Amino acid sequence: MTFPSRTVLVLTGPTGIGKTELSRALAERYPLEIVSADSRQIYRYMDIGTAKPSAEMRREIPHHFIDILDPDEDYSAGQYSDDARQVIEGIFQRGRLPLVVGGSGLYIRALVEGFFKARAEDPALRARLQERLEAEGIEPLYAELQAIDPRAAIKIHPNNTRRVIRALEVCLAARRPITRLQEEQPDPAPFRSLKLCLTTERKALYARIARRCEEMFEAGLVGEVQKILDMGYDPSNNSLNSVGYKEVVAYLQGAFKLPECIELVKQNTRRYAKRQYTWFRNEPALVWLEKQAAGDLLKEIAGRLTSLRQEIKS
Repeated sequence: MTFPSRTVLVLTGPTGIGKTELSRALAERYPLEIVSADSRQIYRYMDIGTAKPSAEMRREIPHHFIDILDPDEDYSAGQYSDDARQVIEGIFQRGRLPLVVGGSGLYIRALVEGFFKARAEDPALRARLQERLEAEGIEPLYAELQAIDPRAAIKIHPNNTRRVIRALEVCLAARRPITRLQEEQPDPAPFRSLKLCLTTERKALYARIARRCEEMFEAGLVGEVQKILDMGYDPSNNSLNSVGYKEVVAYLQGAFKLPECIELVKQNTRRYAKRQYTWFRNEPALVWLEKQAAGDLLKEIAGRLTSLRQEIKS
């Protein structure tokens, strides 16, 4: 099957909707490589709770950006944009189709639309802000952000200490509001993209989420989290502050019993899916695909790729 030259196919959608299954079906039709756009699958040891593609699937289909970091390492959307563009260029050179798969909307936006140029990294400043957080609490830091960049403060919950500190670090290091930097949009992608978003009726999605959460616990999610903690990783690491992991950490610390933990993971996963939908609704040029039989979805995607190829030729 042919496909448009220098075109990236993006497959996104809420958690649990079936992106991995569809990407496997697409790999049977097209010579492709998968570029993961999942901000948690980048971490080693976090397999069950992030629903990583199986080892067998990764052997059959080349995957990128899975298991590239340890759980205590940081990775930004800007870094992802730079790194993923280099990987995609290599896929083009091999004559294959890059398929970006994942539900991390910020990663996809950074990759396709570009990210602000300022890589305002100042570890010493970040350390001072962290010291202030521990000594003064979040309120003075959040008030400072409100004064420097009120638009950024509106978008960040005052209890999200990591994002407050990061926004302050950028503002102070770059000497400009982070929102102004983000609006510059300096670096559009050097390729075309066809962005597809899987969707389905909310009740059906929640049923899929409930099943998947139960399967994760059956597959050993509690043991996976315990192993990560036994390796010495701090539960406050950003990687572990995510749905599925933070609840199990709390369970292991005695906060509640296992049935309560499972129900809480289901509830928080549903809430996460809602937030993803809110993000997707604000994304430009996103093609919504109603979840249906794989064969029907493949036909629709093939038709859109053909139309895009003809449009490019004309």
